[in-house]
This record gives sequence, C-alpha cells and structure tokens, in this order.
Amino acid sequence: MNKPSIGASFVAGSLSGTCSTLLFQPLDLVKTRLQIGARTTAFPTNHGIVGTASNVVRHENVSALWRGLTPSLSRCVPGVGMYFTSLTTLQHLCLGDRQPTALEAGALGASARAWSTTALLPFTVVKTRYESGRYQYGSVRQALSSMARVEGLRGLYSGLWVTIARDMPFSGLYYMFYSQFKEKLQKSAFLYDRPELKGPATFGCGLISGVLACLMTQPADVVKTQVQTTTSSRSTWSAAVYIFQTRGAAGFFAGMTPRVVRRSLMAAMAWTVYEKIIRIVSL
Repeated sequence: MNKPSIGASFVAGSLSGTCSTLLFQPLDLVKTRLQIGARTTAFPTNHGIVGTASNVVRHENVSALWRGLTPSLSRCVPGVGMYFTSLTTLQHLCLGDRQPTALEAGALGASARAWSTTALLPFTVVKTRYESGRYQYGSVRQALSSMARVEGLRGLYSGLWVTIARDMPFSGLYYMFYSQFKEKLQKSAFLYDRPELKGPATFGCGLISGVLACLMTQPADVVKTQVQTTTSSRSTWSAAVYIFQTRGAAGFFAGMTPRVVRRSLMAAMAWTVYEKIIRIVSL
C-alpha cells in the first residue's frame, strides 16, 4: 500500500474518531462518575458500571448518558485525525517504507499524540466537567468562555502534564503492541489468502493492544479527572494525595472497567475504520 496523503490520513482518522465517539460516550461518562465518586453528583456512584448508568437514567434521563458528547466530538474528531496524520508522516520521515521495531513504534505513537493532546486540552477539560455532573454549562462555547474569564489559561489547561503523562504512554504502548501483534499475525498462515479476515484481525489486534495500554495508564487517568473537576485539587501532586487519602491505593484504579472497555473498543474500531478507508482511497 502506498503511503496515504496527509489529507487522506486526516479524513480517515476523523471519520474513525466520529464513529467510535458516538458509540462509546456513555462508557466515558460512567468512568468519570466512578472516578470522582459521589462527592460531585446528586446520587451515589459506587455501584459499578450498571448501577452508575442506572442512576444516571433514573435521576436524569437516558440522553444524559451522552452528556459531554459535543466536547468529546470537538476533541476526538480532529484529535484522531491529527494523530493518524502525525503518525503516518513521522513514520514515513523516520523510517521510509520500513516497518518499525517495537521501540520505534512506541516512540512514534507517543510523539504523534503529544501535540494533539496539548492543542485540544481545553475541550478535554470541558468534556470531563460535563460528564462529572457538577458543572452546568449551556454549551461548549459558553464553557470555554466561562473558564477563560474565571480561571484563565490555568483552567483551560488544567491537568496538562498528567494528561500528557496518560496520553503519550498510552499511544506509545498501544502502537507498539498493535504493530507487533499485526506484523506477527500477517506473517502467520492464519491470514494467508484469506482477505476476508483482515478486518476482524485488525480489530482483534487493536482490542488486545487497547486493553494492555489502558491497564498501564489507568492511575494517570484517575488523577487527570480529579485535577480537571476539582478546583481545590488543581496540582497533579495534590490530586494524587487526595485520591490516596480518601480512597486508598484502589482509588487510582476507579473506573478502570468502563475505561478499558471503551478505550479498547474505540481504538480497535478507529484503527479498523482508518485502515479500511485508507485501503479504499489507495486503490
């Protein structure tokens, strides 16, 4: 397959990000509620995925499960496009047509994620606050305006370093696992002369890679949520101390199940859709 153009990479990545965000937003909301606990909501959130989702529906409504969808789309659609564009460009510049080694894939994945995470962080903060149920913003524009007016850049970019500490390792680990799993699978007899299995095989590689990367970056995700939803725990260190003091070591793994399910499925779907679109436009 020829190297996809920058435009094709961005469009394919954006479309894949749109599909996965629309489907899995409820899991992100449930994850956020579990991570912040009952302190910011009008109902308890200590009953697992099903109990938390049921409470959201009971006390709010079904559509509340998609609270934060607009900022999620504002972040994920261009963000995934930027990620795939950066990844394909970096890989072509650094490696040419050669496939990356495990360490090279990790470095490429982490580097590709860094700038999109930084550029779109204000939307991440708005998304997290929407999902928490604590903030009643009327729109994404109003939320950004209010944060800029009241909290300044500190509010818009709250949790920057811990978000980078989550996203760069996640993307690096994910692409490292994904590229190695896929390379070994393609060399096996499993896919030989069986093109109908390429899509499921890509999805399977993405799913396993997502699970492993999520497990390794879960504590940073919990700290990020705490920083971005609580004005009294603005620094990364104070947020981590607060989590440990109130919930113990287990607190750093709150919301792990919905996050692992969502991120794994989102990443697997994103890569499957992306590669399918790239194959079509490269014909």
